[in-house]
This record gives sequence, structure tokens and C-alpha cells, in this order.
Amino acid sequence: MRLIPELNSQLKQLVKLGHVKHARKVFDEMRMRDEVSWTNMISGYVGVSDSSQALALFSDMWVQHPGFSMDPFLLSVALKACGLGGELTYGGALHGCSVKSGFVNSVFVGSALVDMYMKTGEINMGCGVFDEMPLRNVLSWTSVGCNVMGMRLLSACADLGALKFGREVHAQAMKKGFDNNSFVANSLATLYNKCGKLDYGVRLFVKMRTQDVVSWTSIITSYFWTGQEDRAMKAFMRMQESVGNSIITMYAKCGRLASASVVFHEMGRKDIISWTTVIAGYSQAGYGEEAFKYLSWMRREGPKPNECAFSSVLSVCGSMVMLEQGKQLHAHVLTVGLDSEAMVQSALINLYSKCGSIQEAAKNFYVTKDGDVILWTSMINGYAQHGYYQDAIDLFEKIPKVGLKPDSVTFVGVLAPCSHAGLVDLGFHYFNSMSNDFKISPSKEHYGCMIDLLCRAGRLSEAEHMIKSMPIQQDDVVWSTLLTACRLHGDADCGRCAEEEILKLNPNCAVTHITLASIYAAKGMWREAAEVRKMMRSKGIIKEPGWSGIEAKDGTSVFVAGDRSHPQGDEIYCVLELLDSKAEISIPETVLQ
Repeated sequence: MRLIPELNSQLKQLVKLGHVKHARKVFDEMRMRDEVSWTNMISGYVGVSDSSQALALFSDMWVQHPGFSMDPFLLSVALKACGLGGELTYGGALHGCSVKSGFVNSVFVGSALVDMYMKTGEINMGCGVFDEMPLRNVLSWTSVGCNVMGMRLLSACADLGALKFGREVHAQAMKKGFDNNSFVANSLATLYNKCGKLDYGVRLFVKMRTQDVVSWTSIITSYFWTGQEDRAMKAFMRMQESVGNSIITMYAKCGRLASASVVFHEMGRKDIISWTTVIAGYSQAGYGEEAFKYLSWMRREGPKPNECAFSSVLSVCGSMVMLEQGKQLHAHVLTVGLDSEAMVQSALINLYSKCGSIQEAAKNFYVTKDGDVILWTSMINGYAQHGYYQDAIDLFEKIPKVGLKPDSVTFVGVLAPCSHAGLVDLGFHYFNSMSNDFKISPSKEHYGCMIDLLCRAGRLSEAEHMIKSMPIQQDDVVWSTLLTACRLHGDADCGRCAEEEILKLNPNCAVTHITLASIYAAKGMWREAAEVRKMMRSKGIIKEPGWSGIEAKDGTSVFVAGDRSHPQGDEIYCVLELLDSKAEISIPETVLQ
């Protein structure tokens, strides 16, 4: 049997020569692998710019070997993969890990962070990391310099009319992967416009990922200089709409729906995006009645509602359990012929699933032809929500057979029923299959499902180990899952550890204190339970009451325990007292006949 160092040496040599497929074969055949084995293989994929494989392998490493320790070089390789693939979310999570571990002060990690942020267009973040680096190497200076100096060079070329040199800078930006950056793209467009290559500027505008005010101003100027005044005016009008729509989206995402509504009302011209944006904003925030009002207004005075508008309102009907309104909208969708649109179909399945009509959801699913993976995922989630775990798993297994590939959301959908059904081995099979077979890097949601799976199975030490070793920044949700499991299984020591981690993230979490006190009480540790309660009182921590809702007469009423604020509160409590007294009410037989 060949020793690990010998195989690692072979791996390194194959990777250096670019023979990644051969290296992967050697890697897969290794009976035992250490950190060096994994690092060599991940570096190999980064070397051939295969970021998806690199990140999938990086995530898989922590699943198979949670005891491995992170080191600055491995972290910098993973960050480089994020920069290559434009994986800003994953890179941000690794940034959090680097701060927590202290590796952010390493010149390798710091430089990789700067490079990653620059390549994903987050120049301010990249410069922020650069400014805080205690040491800087050539890569960190180059990453910042390529963006900042590149823009200055392009600006100088534009002012001097140096088209040839500007093209050389453009070529270097493309080679470094910075040409998709909006700042660089705008500088390039200005260069070509000033040098008389207006058609080049127009092409760059069309290819831009994000078109900001500078981009629009550049294209409008291009049209005017070429005598295309009509196109310039149309572009100006589109810019106003685009800016207005962007502002509505910003306010909606920040939860400031009143401000979004004001901007919408003040817009002189509202296009289909304006209407769907404001409707989606109210829908996603759970304001079903307001979303319905805007949809009705759109049908009366605006453009013809599209599948985006209908699917948004159908979704909020499902979230707010507004079944009757959802059915009415379903009927209207059938009338206008949008029932076959994928977005609408998925929203209908979600509506009926969340409102308890899983048979109606299944009926809509099985009559659909050529459904996409989103539709299949919706049905899998529906089955899982209603406890039909085997149906959800069976449906997932059929996805490849119909020529579709499950995405990251689909895997969340199938991992949940595995967790609830206690299918630990099957859950790990799907989790590993994500990266091995489908090249999907596990996210926080996937790790959350796996931790929940282990907790439900009573394997608390394994769950704690996965939380501590996962390559994603920990939050209070995963620790709360472990804490709840500790209460169910009576593990006070693990519960105390989970509580400490939660309180670091959320010091005033009432549920955490109460859960730990319950664990102590169940174990007969009355002094410890009393101390937790005393601490809550000293901090003034009070658990917020939960609320319930019920739909009746085209409206939804919400209430909490002991609540008397409802307009019909007196009548409600009279009925409750009647029920509580267990009064026997005699009903005449004639009424029953």
C-alpha cells in the first residue's frame, strides 16, 4: 500500500502539469486522505478555473472530515475559487470564518479576500479589507491596482483619444476578469464614445450586468452624438423608469413599503416592472390585502398583469392562508390563460399546499406538462409539509428520469423529509450527492437540515461537531436547533454549550434562557434553573407571546393568549366561558331532522 505522503506528491505533480482528471482519479482511489490531499485537489480545480468543482470539494471535505483544521492557505484557495466563479455569498461566508479564526490577518487570506471582492464587483469591500491588512503582498496590491489604476488609465485614454492603448487596457481587464465590474465597464464605454467608437459603447451597455445612472447617461450621450435623438429620448424615459423601479425595489427590500408606494404613485409613467415590483414588495412582506388592491388597480388602469404579478399575489395568499381569495385568483388566471406559466403553476401548488389542500396541489402538479425543477420542488415541499415524507422522496428520485437536474432549493426540500422521517443515512447520501454528483456547494440551509437530522436522531455530539466545523459562518439558528434537541434528549452539558454560543450572537434571547432553564428543571437541577430565571429578571428579558390567526368572512383575525383588543372580544370570551363551563345544551330533535 502506498503511503499518503507519496500519493500527495503524485497529486501535486499531476496538478502542476494540469492533468486534473488524472489527479482526481488518484484522489478518488486513495483509501485515506489528509488535509494536504484535499488541498492539492482543490488547488488543481482552481488552477483550471473550475470553481464549482473546487467549492464542491471544499464543502465535501468538511462533511467527510469534520475534525480537519482550517489553515490560511486552504482558505485562500477557496476564496480564489469564489472570485473565479463570482460566488459572492460563499465568499462572504468564508470572510466571516476568516475573521472568527483570526486568519484574516494572514497575507494569503487577506490578498485572496481583496481579489475575490474585486472580481465580484465589490470594490468598496475589497478596499476595506486592503486598508485593514497588516501586511500586503503583490497580489493584494495588484487586485486593488487593476481596478483603481485601470479606471484612471481608461479615463486618461478617453481624454487623450488614445484608443489603441485603451484597447490594451480593455484586453487586460478581460483577462483579469474585471471587465464585468460596473465601474470599469462605464469607463470603457466613455473611452469608446470619446474616441468615436460609439457602437462599441452601445454593445458594452447591453452586456452590462448592472446598468446604473452613469451607464444610462453614457448611452444617451452616444445616441445624441450619432444623431439618433429618438433613441436618446426613449433611453432617457427608460432610465427614469429604471431608476424609479430600482428605488421601489430598494424600499421594498428594506421593508419601507410606504416609501415604495409614494415613489410608485409619483412616477409619471409606470411600466410592467413598476407594477410587478410594488405588488411583489407587498406580497413578500405578507400584506395580502394591499397586494390584491394593487393587482386590481393594475387590471383597471395599468398594463395587462403578467405571470409575475399573479404569482406574487398567489404566493401571499398561501403564506397568509387566504384560500378563498387564492381560489378566486386561480379562476381568473384560468380565464386569462396564464395557468400554464411555470411561475403561476408553482405559486398555485404552494397556495394549496400551505392552505392544507395537498390533494388540490397534487392535482395541479400532475396535470402540468413540461414542468421545470421549480415546479417539482414546490410539490416536494408540499408533500414534506403535510408529512408525506416518502412521497416527497419518491418524487425527488423521479427528477433525473424526466431530464431535469435538482437545484440547491430542491435538495433543501428532500433533506427536510429525511430529517422528519429519521432517515439519517439517506440524508447524508443526498447531502454528499449535492457536491459529488451535481456540483452544488452546500449552503447554510443545507447544513441546517443536516444538523436538524442529527439532532432528531439524538446524535447531538455529531451535530455540535458539524456546527463547529462547517465552512459557513455559524448563526443562532443552528445552535438553537441543537439547544432544543438537548432539551428533548436531556443533555444538560451540550445544552449549556449551545446556550453560550447563542448568547454570544443574541445576548437577550428569551427563548434560549427559558429552554436552558427547562433542561435544568427536567434533570432536577433546580438551583441552576433558578439562576437562569433570576438572570432573565435582572436583564429584563421577557418572552414575546406568539400569535395565531384565523380566516373568517373574507378577513383574517389575529390574536394572542389573553388578548382582548379584538373588536368582538366580548363575544369571543362569552363563547369561551360557555365552552369552559361544559354547559349541556339540549337541541330539539326537530332541529336535527
